[in-house]
Amino acid sequence: MSAPQKQAGPGRTAPGWKASSNLPGAASLSYTVANIWEQTAILSPSQEAALDQLADLCLHRSIPPHIQQPGAAAGEGQAGQTSSRPATAAGTAEAGLSTSATANGESLEEAVLQNANQLYRWHAELEAARTIETEEKYRQYAATLQGHLQTCSSIMQAADDALELFEQLKAQHRDVSSKTKSLHDSCERLVSEKDGLVEFADALHSRLSYFDELERIASHFHAASLAVDSTEFMPLLKRLDDCITFVTANPQYADSGAYAGRFRQLQARALATVRSKVQQVLRYAAEQVAAAVRQGSPSTSGRPLENGNGAHAITTPRSQPPQRLPESAETALLYVRFRTVAEPGLKGLLGGIGERRKRPEYARLLSDCHQIYCEMRILVMGPIVRERVAAHAEAALTSLMRSGCSYLLQVCTMEHQLFEAFFPGEAADGAALSLLIQPLCTILYDTLRPRYIQLQDLDELCQLVDILQQEVLEEGVQRKGDAVAAMRPVLGQTLADIQARLIFRAQAFIKDAVAGFQPKTADLDYPARLMEATAASNGTEEAEADPLIPLSNGDAHLSMSNSEEQRESGAETYPAWYAPVQRTLLCLSKLYRCVDAHIFSGLAQEAVAACTISVQLASRVIGKKAGALDGQLFLIKQLLILREQIAPFEAEFAVTEKDLDFSHMRNHMRRILGGQGSIFSLSADNAMLQLVGRGPRIIESQVDSKKELDKLLKATCEAFIMAITKLTVEPMLSFITKVTAFRVAPALSAGQPLRQQAFAKPERLAEMVGKVREALQSALPKAVNKMKLYLSNASTHGILFRPIKSNVAEAHGQIASLLESDYTSEDAELVQLLPPPELSALLDSIC
Repeated sequence: MSAPQKQAGPGRTAPGWKASSNLPGAASLSYTVANIWEQTAILSPSQEAALDQLADLCLHRSIPPHIQQPGAAAGEGQAGQTSSRPATAAGTAEAGLSTSATANGESLEEAVLQNANQLYRWHAELEAARTIETEEKYRQYAATLQGHLQTCSSIMQAADDALELFEQLKAQHRDVSSKTKSLHDSCERLVSEKDGLVEFADALHSRLSYFDELERIASHFHAASLAVDSTEFMPLLKRLDDCITFVTANPQYADSGAYAGRFRQLQARALATVRSKVQQVLRYAAEQVAAAVRQGSPSTSGRPLENGNGAHAITTPRSQPPQRLPESAETALLYVRFRTVAEPGLKGLLGGIGERRKRPEYARLLSDCHQIYCEMRILVMGPIVRERVAAHAEAALTSLMRSGCSYLLQVCTMEHQLFEAFFPGEAADGAALSLLIQPLCTILYDTLRPRYIQLQDLDELCQLVDILQQEVLEEGVQRKGDAVAAMRPVLGQTLADIQARLIFRAQAFIKDAVAGFQPKTADLDYPARLMEATAASNGTEEAEADPLIPLSNGDAHLSMSNSEEQRESGAETYPAWYAPVQRTLLCLSKLYRCVDAHIFSGLAQEAVAACTISVQLASRVIGKKAGALDGQLFLIKQLLILREQIAPFEAEFAVTEKDLDFSHMRNHMRRILGGQGSIFSLSADNAMLQLVGRGPRIIESQVDSKKELDKLLKATCEAFIMAITKLTVEPMLSFITKVTAFRVAPALSAGQPLRQQAFAKPERLAEMVGKVREALQSALPKAVNKMKLYLSNASTHGILFRPIKSNVAEAHGQIASLLESDYTSEDAELVQLLPPPELSALLDSIC
């Protein structure tokens, strides 16, 4: 369709249109025209209302007779007319428009539309043309399908004929297949039956083969030509093991028990032959080595000596001690020679036994072989080791310990390598090689024990423990690992014995040298000993200046022997230390690394408690002899030394004591003795049964000597501070006590002021202050100098003098308060009390 030719005027119903001739078809043309018409033919509301009225009139108007469809019933209702109206219109439009268009001589594309009626008619013609165009291709396709259908009908007729022939052929094939399948089934059944019979025969033969092997294996074992070290022996032994396993696993078979017994008899005989062979070869090797050692010349020949019958001559090694071999020849004789003689006859045999060690009988055989091997090696090595240990027996005990353990470590390493060569993979088990190593180590143990069990010197015992722990166990045994692991039990027993002896001697030392110390006059000559020590040291600091003096095992001058000479020489080393204190610290320093921690804790608690008691007793004697201050300072000094020296020890100085408490049974016993309970009653009320049922109670109490030491030190320091305070300001303390009593009891004053009392007159107060000033200038400096003589550490001076200074200042402060409150200014000038700055300066100058 082309654009509208002219615009519709206000009074016109629709504009004129002219269809375009270049559109593809009737459908596109219809859509284009309708679209343009809807966009351009816009009706006003009044026109739309007129159209609605016209539509209503047309709706109720009957169809004219000249446009009704042929064959339509005249009696149809209004509804039928209405429903058939579109079809009638369509048919009419198809015929009318076509006629109109044809009558006018114009095509649908060139039609000129002037009004809505023409538009509707043109649109109906266009729809009819589109319908005809659409149906045409379906009619052609239907004609094509009809042709194909006829062709297929003819083909189906031929196929039916062929299918009938095929059904006949299929029936014949089924008959042949059924006959063939039955034949195949019969053949397969026969084949399966044959296979089952063959399998059953094979299974029966395989089971019977184990029983048939009895005669064959027995004939081989009884043959004279079969030797244990031959290549046929181990396969026969393996087959025998398989037969025993099968017969034992199937007891339901007939005569399985009898065959199992006969198989085991053959196995026991074979294993006994193996055991005899191993013992024979090892004994011969031991004999050859022992003979070479006796001759003193190593031989490299591995040929065995034979007797007249061709058998190996087996003799026991002589019991006489061997000659001393040089170290270069010892390895060749004792190890290379032994291996050269024994290994060719045992290498494959022992390896096969080791592979079967999971079976109990082979495990027992392997254990017997280990024992035989160890016995033969002991026959070879025992005299050598005993002779080497005896060569060092005359040396010092520490030298014997070092050289003996070093030699045994070397022997153990070589024996481990030789054992691994004969029994691969068995050397890692320490129990197997321990049968050899422990008897060799016992030789050294038996030589050492009688000597260290008689030792009295703690230093030497500690040195032995250090050698075993540091040099032997840590550096030797731990470094070489599994090769010398078998030595650990004997070395551990030796270490335990030495530690037990050390603990016993330490307890005896604490009892005799510390708790039972009887001081001489020189030991308690204080402060003279301190003055001599100060003069001799020329001003060098003592223990308090450097409280943590190292006390190691290397302090040779600090001997811990019980001999009187060594006690006196050791006491001269630290003259400021009391002898029990010195011995206690030396004992603990020696024991710290030589015994277990819990044992050290018990010994330390015992030693510190005994030392504390000994120092207390000495302080009382010094206090009576030289004065109370000397006794207190001596006790403070020694307790400080003891506390500071035990501080580095990482141990608890405490023990738990258990006691039996019978106190709760006392009242019950009283009731029994008072006749309140019967001891002859046969019921549960029997007094004796109740008494036994109660039983004693166990009371546990912990004793900590370190805490007790701290308590005693604190109490002694407080007593010393109070003693110096009383020595200095005792008159002031007495005066303040009287003033307090005066104020508490007003009846004593009789209405007079304090300054008028006899004890508190200004003259008496001035005399008292003068005595205190004199004490500050004479007694206090002497006491401080004595404190410095005993305690040379400046920090200790400050700790002790600080509360003394505070007490003196407080006493002067109370007197100053009394002067200010109860005395006149003239009285204060008469008393001449030191002001606080001067008092502080005086005290500072003294300290």
